[in-house]
Amino acid sequence: MKGYKKSIQDYINNNKDKTIKLLERLVKEDSISGNESKAQAIVVEKLRELELDLDIWEPAIEEIKDHPYFISARENFDGSPNVVATLKGTSGGKSMILNGHIDVVPEGNIQQWTYPPYGAIVKDNKLYGRGATDMKGGNVALILAIEAIKQSGITLKGDVHFQSVIEEESGGAGTLAAILRGYKADGVIIPEPTNMKFFIKQQGSMWFRLKVKGKVAHGGTRYEGVSAIEKSLLVIQQIQKLEQLRNDRIDDPLYDGVPIPIPINIGTINGGTWPSSVSDLVTLEGRYGVAPNEKMEDAKKEFERWIENLGNLDEWFLDYPVEVEWFGARWVPGSVEADNELVKTLLHNYHHITEQKPIIEAAPWGTDGGLFTQVLDIPMIVFGPGETKVAHYPDEFIDLDQMFLAAEIIACTLIDWCEVQEQHEGEGEYENEEVL
Repeated sequence: MKGYKKSIQDYINNNKDKTIKLLERLVKEDSISGNESKAQAIVVEKLRELELDLDIWEPAIEEIKDHPYFISARENFDGSPNVVATLKGTSGGKSMILNGHIDVVPEGNIQQWTYPPYGAIVKDNKLYGRGATDMKGGNVALILAIEAIKQSGITLKGDVHFQSVIEEESGGAGTLAAILRGYKADGVIIPEPTNMKFFIKQQGSMWFRLKVKGKVAHGGTRYEGVSAIEKSLLVIQQIQKLEQLRNDRIDDPLYDGVPIPIPINIGTINGGTWPSSVSDLVTLEGRYGVAPNEKMEDAKKEFERWIENLGNLDEWFLDYPVEVEWFGARWVPGSVEADNELVKTLLHNYHHITEQKPIIEAAPWGTDGGLFTQVLDIPMIVFGPGETKVAHYPDEFIDLDQMFLAAEIIACTLIDWCEVQEQHEGEGEYENEEVL
C-alpha cells in the first residue's frame, strides 16, 4: 500500500503546474447561477481527457420539484448542466461520491477587490478570484485525486463518482437532482473550504419572511394608528429569545468555541411608505439555523408556534397575527458519527500524510452534505482546502499547497476505502491504529 500512496504523492508533485492552469481556467469563468455552462465545459474537457464515464444533463424541474427538499427560484435549468464522471472499479470494494459545486456567488462591489474577481491571479502561492476557495479549488483537488490514481496505473475495486453540480449556493437542487438520478455510494466527501478541518456535523438553515401588521394614520396624530415598525421590534425581541432557547439546548463539544451554533438572523427589514404616515406593514426576512440532528419540519413548527404565541405578549397580535412564510434557499442539516469507518479512513490518511493531529468540528454553515445523509442515509464528511473566512468575500483566494495536500489525502483515502485490485487480503487495514 505504501508504494501506491508514494506513486500518488509523486504524481501530484510532478503535475502541479498543469493543475494550477486548470484552476485558473475555472476561476476565470463567472459561473454564477444560470451561467455555469462554460465552467462545466472545462470540467467535461478534463474528465474526457481522463477517459472517465460521463453523464451530463440539465436537471428537469418537473422531475424534482415535488421532493420535500427541493428549493430553487429558477423556472428551469436550461444551459446549466450537472456533470458526473465515474471511475469504474472492478467490484468488491466500497464506492465513493466526491461532490463539489461549480456555481459561485456574485462578486459584489468590484471596487472592494484588490485583484480582478475573475482574473485568477497567482501571488505568493495563492490563487485569487471568486470561487477559488468556494469551491473550485476543492473541485480541482477531487479531479487531481482521481487523475493521480488513474495515471499512476492504480485500479480500484470500488466505483468513484465525481460530481460537479449546480445550484449549491441556492439550496442544493443540483445535488438533489444527482441523487434522484440514481447516484449513491457507501460514502461521500465534500471538499468545501474547511481549512483542512473535519466537519462531521453541519447545521441546516431556512429562509423565512414575516409580515408584521399595523394601522395607518397621519404622522401628526400617530396615536390614532398602530406602528408596524414598533410591533416589529417586539417580534425581533421574541426571535432573539427563541434563538437563546434553541442554542441553550446544544451541548455538543464540537460546537465549543462557536458563540451561536444555530443562529437566527434577521437579514432585511422593509416597512412604511411615507415619513409622515404611521407604518401599517413591516416585512422581516431572515435565516433560521437548524441543528445537525434536528428534523427540518420540527424546527419549522417550533418557530411557527413561537410566532403564534406573540399574542400572549401583546394583544394586538391576537387580532393581527404575524404571517410566516418559508421561501428561498434551504440547506438540510447532516451528521456522521466520529467512529464511522469513513471518518476513520480519512483521518488516518490525514494523520499519516501531515503528521499532525486532525481538528474535528461542527460546520457553522450548511452544504449539500445534508441531502446525502437525509435522503440516502449514507455517511458524509466535509473536508477540504480553503478558508471559510474568505469565501463570499472580496479577494477570495485559495492556498495552492493546501489544495495539493487535500488531493493527496483524498486520493489515498480512495485507495483504502475502495481498495486496490492487486491488494492482498488484509493489507492496508488499520482498524486498531490510533489517530493521535
